[in-house]
Amino acid sequence: MKVNMLQSSFFRNSTMLAISGAMCGLMLSPALAEDPKFIEEFNDWSAYSYKAGGGQVCYVVSQPKDSEPKNVRRDKVFFLVQHRPKDKVRSEVSTIIGYKFKSGSQAKVTIDGNELTLFTNGDGAWAESGSVDRKIVASMKAGKSMVVTGTSSRGTLTTDRYSLSGITAAMNKIDSICK
Repeated sequence: MKVNMLQSSFFRNSTMLAISGAMCGLMLSPALAEDPKFIEEFNDWSAYSYKAGGGQVCYVVSQPKDSEPKNVRRDKVFFLVQHRPKDKVRSEVSTIIGYKFKSGSQAKVTIDGNELTLFTNGDGAWAESGSVDRKIVASMKAGKSMVVTGTSSRGTLTTDRYSLSGITAAMNKIDSICK
């Protein structure tokens, strides 16, 4: 599942990097980041790395195996976990949902029945804190499947189903690269 289209999707609409960077005080623009380099595929998850703002960034990414409703037009959908060692950020989870979230809404991540909440901004969603990030990643490593739900700015509830096959190996890979 090599995610080549991630480059265009990842750097669109001021990019997820710029959005999450702004939220973490890391004011990077896409022009300061190199193109992501594919590292390896691990079943349903792929690992990538790139340099930005003088530091290395590593992430794992997957796309849903199934999404509902079927008749809704959306951009590409991704779930990511990234490390930014220079900024002391590890296992930061996020999703690019493929549409603009409803203002003030939250996204839900459910892993084998365990539900956690993400805050939304534009077409992305993140955990409120590093402790929630770590809970999500630990659940992902122990789980079989993950469901992400959200509400679009038009009021459409979407459900994205992800396989967690390969997440542990993919995380181990970026753990070894982005120390």
